Amino acid sequence: MANTQPKAQILQGDNLPILKSMEDASFDLIYIDPPFNSGRTQARKRTKTVQDENGDRTGYKGKRYRTEDLGSISYADTFDDFMVFIEPRLVEAHRVLKPEGSLFFHIDFREVHYCKVLLDQIFGRESFMNEIIWAYDYGARSKSKWSAKHDTILWYAKDPDNYTFNFDEMDRIPYMAPGLVTKEKAEKGKTPTDVWWHTIVSPGGKEKTGYPTQKPIGVLNRILNVHANPGDAVLDFFAGSGTTGAAAIERGCSCVLIDESDEAIKVIADRLGIKPG
Repeated sequence: MANTQPKAQILQGDNLPILKSMEDASFDLIYIDPPFNSGRTQARKRTKTVQDENGDRTGYKGKRYRTEDLGSISYADTFDDFMVFIEPRLVEAHRVLKPEGSLFFHIDFREVHYCKVLLDQIFGRESFMNEIIWAYDYGARSKSKWSAKHDTILWYAKDPDNYTFNFDEMDRIPYMAPGLVTKEKAEKGKTPTDVWWHTIVSPGGKEKTGYPTQKPIGVLNRILNVHANPGDAVLDFFAGSGTTGAAAIERGCSCVLIDESDEAIKVIADRLGIKPG
C-alpha cells in the first residue's frame, strides 16, 4: 500500500535565499507570521511539572507536584526598517505562489498599515480579499490607552477571480443571541465573519510548545480548511513553533517550514516528529 502520509520538510536558514532557490508557482497556500517589530525581546519560559510529595504545587485529588525550569526561548524582535526586511521576502512569496493560491500575512497594529500598502503594490489592490481580525482577551490591561487585544491577518488571492474557498468547510460558531433565531439555526451555529474570537495558546495547555508568540492551531485550522484542499502544498517561511505544519498535516497537505532559529527548528522537529533537512 502506498504511503499517503502528507510530506513535511523543515529547512533552517535565512529564508530569503531559500525562497529564491524555489521554483515558480510551487505552493497553493502561504501563511506567514513574521516578527512584529515590537522593539523588544520576545521570550517564554519553558517548564515541566513532575509528581513529587514535597513539590511546590497541589494538583488533582491533592497530589503534589514540583515545577522544573527548562530555561527559556527568546529572540530579538526589532528591525531598523521592517519594510526593507520584509519586501523582498513578499516578492518571492508572490513568485512561488500558484496562480490560484492565497497568501495569509499575520501581523499586528505596529506595521499592518505599511504592510497593507506594500502587499497592494506586490499583489495588486484587486487581489486584496480580506482583513481578518483575530481577537483574544488575555494578559495585562493598559491604564493609559485601549488595551491591544487583536492581531491582523491580511488575505491576498493571487488571482481574485480564481482561488480556493471551501465555504462548507467553515467551522460553525454559536450565535451571540440564540433566542433571536430559530432553534434549528441556533443548534447549527453560524459561519464566522472577518472577526475571529479565539483564545491564545493556553500557558498550561497541551498545545503549548514553549515557543514565544506561538499561534493557536484553531486559527490555522480555519485558514487551511477553507483555503486549502487535501494534497495541496503549504509554505510557512517564518515557521516559529510549527503550527502551520501541524495544521497542514491535519488537513492532508504537504508543507515546507523555514526558520533561522535553532530553538524554532528543535521545537518544530519535536512537535511534528520529523528531522530537519
